[in-house]
Amino acid sequence: MAIRRSALGRGLDALIPGAASISEVARGDDAASTDGGGGATEVLLDAIDPNPAQPRRRFDPAALAQLADSIRRHGVLQPVVVRRAGGRYELVVGERRWRAAREAGLERLPAVVADVAPRDRLELALVENVQRNDLNPIELALAFRALTESGATQDQVGERVGLDRSTVANHLRLLELPRELQEDVEEDRLSMGHAKALLQVSNPERRRFLRDRIVAEQLSVRSAEEAARTASSAGPRRRRPRPTPALAPDAQQLVDSLRDRLQTSVRVVGQMGRGRIEIDYFGPEDLHRVTSLILGG
Repeated sequence: MAIRRSALGRGLDALIPGAASISEVARGDDAASTDGGGGATEVLLDAIDPNPAQPRRRFDPAALAQLADSIRRHGVLQPVVVRRAGGRYELVVGERRWRAAREAGLERLPAVVADVAPRDRLELALVENVQRNDLNPIELALAFRALTESGATQDQVGERVGLDRSTVANHLRLLELPRELQEDVEEDRLSMGHAKALLQVSNPERRRFLRDRIVAEQLSVRSAEEAARTASSAGPRRRRPRPTPALAPDAQQLVDSLRDRLQTSVRVVGQMGRGRIEIDYFGPEDLHRVTSLILGG
């Protein structure tokens, strides 16, 4: 992720007029100074609702439990940022602290009450999470898409959060992947580099096959890119022949075993008394992989 400057985008100070300490609140860690910043007050924890525009969708339970334990021993050393919403408060910055404080059994939470327009909630939460490197690539992509859907260009989104336009564009491209592959990125089974390699493969079956190879063989990003180029340059796949009579259960079990072993499509063409086995491969490297598995070398 290419960050152009340390004070990301316009900075939280510029987005929340009159709250000079907000940037320090967002940039600090959970063991920051007990000073709490100017304007901090105690707010009933049950009177605070989560930010509906929060870009972060996953909160590590183990990390929350660790923070909750720290809060039990030392209290909340860094105020959250909230805005008034009717007779209640709405989180703007600090949802992890709010969740951990609930887990720790606190009744009140130190908070800076700021005048934040609803349209700025996503941008503020995004800036804070980017500064903390708390978002996975899919969460960033969804937040960037929400900002572009509100009328901002990719250049403007990058300017607001302090990232290059190309970084914004690359994240948005991840949303072209099927949801199951996006989940692989969210769960850290695939890196963003692996996901970009998969985007080079337009054929869904080949893309899924390459995904399985990346995970099973722990391919590097460079190897994944090379495999993606090979799969993309392969000629159009031959249309499958019309189905022959169903295979006997033992023969079908053998085909299934071969498919699992070779991690590619396997077909039996012909009758049980005479026919052939077809095994798909994509390029010289994949042919070598398949034949090595068959020959045991």
